Amino acid sequence: MAYAVIARYHCAADDEATVRGALLKVREHTRAEPANLAYEVHTEVGETGSFVLYEQYADQAGFEAHKAASHFKELIVETVWPLLVDRSVTFAEVL
Repeated sequence: MAYAVIARYHCAADDEATVRGALLKVREHTRAEPANLAYEVHTEVGETGSFVLYEQYADQAGFEAHKAASHFKELIVETVWPLLVDRSVTFAEVL
């Protein structure tokens, strides 16, 4: 069963360009992963520094492999997460 991840990231306005750039780089790498079915980066209308990510993987193991990838560590864990003022993540199974 396909596994979905919906993440909401919020950063300060001064960090928005850095976060945006890192998320777009992650998108390029993630879309090349064997288990990735979708990876979309959105900005919230009227909300400076707010991003919504929609990710879909063949299964939960595919998501775990994504989290173990070097680009996830470099761009998400080390670049994006330290700049966030708020973060929420929802995990779901696709019906």
